[in-house]
Amino acid sequence: MPYISLEESASGVTDYSCTFLMGLLQTPEYAAAVMRASFPRETEDQIKERVELRMRRQAVLERDDPPLLWVIVHEAVLRTAVGGAAVMVGQIDHLMVLMQSPHVTLQVLPYKAGAAPSHLPFTLLALDGKPHAVYAETPTHGGQVDKTPSVVASAVNMFDRLRMAACSEEESLVLIRKIMEDHAK
Repeated sequence: MPYISLEESASGVTDYSCTFLMGLLQTPEYAAAVMRASFPRETEDQIKERVELRMRRQAVLERDDPPLLWVIVHEAVLRTAVGGAAVMVGQIDHLMVLMQSPHVTLQVLPYKAGAAPSHLPFTLLALDGKPHAVYAETPTHGGQVDKTPSVVASAVNMFDRLRMAACSEEESLVLIRKIMEDHAK
């Protein structure tokens, strides 16, 4: 898949997650629940294979010079019980561990921010610190990579607006902890 090679070579990955958490942030349990929802007719072995592929992609965050990962997560994504409460508690705990990395910035776009600058998820990929491609998924065409300069510039502007509307990292961590407590009840 072209996106995976772009992700592996990226110096930066900037993502807006408004439906599910992006693959680089997912725990195996969360990924399995997402895959089961997306591919209900597949066997457990097929789902397991998809999850293993997703987990292997996360190696990009473990390399000596990982990409800078900046993710804006809509509050709804964290409140949705993907896989159930226990899966969400584990997933949110995983996010809090990732947030301790100097290579990861995670902000929450809270409900109180109102209408989001984007109603669709997208990922910006940078090479040498410069955004050069936008990745988005569609229900009919799967994942699409677009390197058109005007499309990339539009996505950069949209992400800037998302950053401004989102909670700070500190406020995000407080909200994430509260949401984890809500799942644990």
